[in-house]
Amino acid sequence: MFTGIIETIGTITDLKTELQNLHITVDSSIASELKIDQSVAHNGVCLTVVSISDTNYTVTAIKETLEKTTLGTLKLTDAVNLERAMKLGDRLDGHLVQGHVDQIATCIGVIETSGSWLFTFKYDSTLNNITIEKGSITVNGVSLTVVNSKKDEFSVAIIPYTFEHTNFNTFKEGSVVNLEFDVIGKYVSRLNSLKH
Repeated sequence: MFTGIIETIGTITDLKTELQNLHITVDSSIASELKIDQSVAHNGVCLTVVSISDTNYTVTAIKETLEKTTLGTLKLTDAVNLERAMKLGDRLDGHLVQGHVDQIATCIGVIETSGSWLFTFKYDSTLNNITIEKGSITVNGVSLTVVNSKKDEFSVAIIPYTFEHTNFNTFKEGSVVNLEFDVIGKYVSRLNSLKH
């Protein structure tokens, strides 16, 4: 489990394809603290550390992950949001995040508003994921509060700290991101669909 509070930004230093898998090597300040088999969220996608070397570590994304997330579009030098799994007993500063991406979304608007930014994202509503006003959403692994919730789009307000310490500062109209919808909302939606 994760909280959606990004620890640091990593840089992609190597991408190797092996059969249908993609081995992703990341340069990061947390590499020396990691252990093999540990879980790390990369832009919100939970992946297992398979090797560590100096300031770099490698994770592997399988076909299913590459098809359902933006990881298959990564390029060398891309910035990725990183978060290690939460420890039991720590404060839960964001919200409960599983690191299981539900779908991708496209940024359709970026507005700077006197020191903060309003990002708007559009997603495929036929997959039955929902947002609610003032509910939680995870965008590229970042725990955020939904504003302007609509059937197939929503916005999030980004403060300067988040803008500077995540890869939100690289987003523009057309950028594609990973979404994980609030786990409680997903269960409620699923239970509701079973009634009909």
